[in-house]
Amino acid sequence: MAFKLSMVSLAIASTVISFAAAAQEVQVKIGHAGPISGGIAHIGKDNENGVRMAVEQLNAKGVMIGGKKARFSLLAEDDAGDPKQATSVAQKLVDAKVSGVIGHVTSGASIPASRIYNHAGIPEISAGTSHPKYTLQGFPVTFRVTANDGQLGAAVGRYAVEVSKAKKIAVIDDKTAYGQGLANEFIKSAKAAGGDVVVREHTTDKATDFAAVLTSVKAKKPDMIFFAGLESTAGPMLRQMKALGMNTKFMGGDAICTPNLPKFAGDSMADEQVVCASAGGVPAEQKPAYDQWRADYKKRFGIETQLYAGQAYDATMTMVQAMQDAGSSEPAKYLPFLKKIHYRGISGDISFDNNGDLNHAPITLYTYRGGKIEALSVTK
Repeated sequence: MAFKLSMVSLAIASTVISFAAAAQEVQVKIGHAGPISGGIAHIGKDNENGVRMAVEQLNAKGVMIGGKKARFSLLAEDDAGDPKQATSVAQKLVDAKVSGVIGHVTSGASIPASRIYNHAGIPEISAGTSHPKYTLQGFPVTFRVTANDGQLGAAVGRYAVEVSKAKKIAVIDDKTAYGQGLANEFIKSAKAAGGDVVVREHTTDKATDFAAVLTSVKAKKPDMIFFAGLESTAGPMLRQMKALGMNTKFMGGDAICTPNLPKFAGDSMADEQVVCASAGGVPAEQKPAYDQWRADYKKRFGIETQLYAGQAYDATMTMVQAMQDAGSSEPAKYLPFLKKIHYRGISGDISFDNNGDLNHAPITLYTYRGGKIEALSVTK
């Protein structure tokens, strides 16, 4: 009997200790929202993986917030890049009482979702949203860690005219918030640099037949086509350009700037025919750390990074640093610290202006040789 009582006492003591340990932990829910289904599901999953790596590493380090060990959990949701689904997802994350959200990825999803997070007072950091409107709504909870369309469009517009020496430029957009915004900024910059935009055409992000658009463009005899849309649209467009005998230089923004573009384009891309720009970049001094992180990513997930996984990782770490600085994971308490943060991430220095945009946002220009994406330069 004494032995049995002793065992019961030990069990009770163990339970008490477990409860005491749990009481010394703070549970922190981090939300991620992005397109995990649809044409750019691989981009959404890439960002989600970046957040997941950050959460796993934070838990492994035993991060402390306000004198208590923090236990982080990831709540990942699929917005399919759709505005209506994005608002439903946003409300779901708010109802789950997340401390912050990394996402959304596309402008069309991020802008409507941001209103819900703002109403709830929950900080949102996007790694991918590029439309200027996202951070110009006056919401104090809205941030991004990549360049906006104004910054990206200005860089590629100058590059098209000053470096690629394009004189006559055709512009095609996919009618999405992202595509139209980027095309507008590109046109503004290219014209300011002395370029001539001879035609602007439109398609959609689900189109597969570009005969009418390309015929109209071909008639203007441009020496460059700028396409503001997705890789899954750009690839078939390049195939049909080749079929029409158009070997025109082709330029685009971050949504075509992935290792997957050659897969969509098949054998229709000539070396150095395509130049694209990513709304992120890694300064030379950060490249060793970033390359090591990419190797760790591949080891963890068995695949290469696609586009903004590193920035999504940095966004998560930046948010948690603000929590540590504030000594709290409560949104209202750490938000002021997020606004004034200076964080050294794997992708570079992170701090925000009054709108929540990244200060000194880097932009990387790429081309393709032998079916592989290669960096050309990093600019700001």
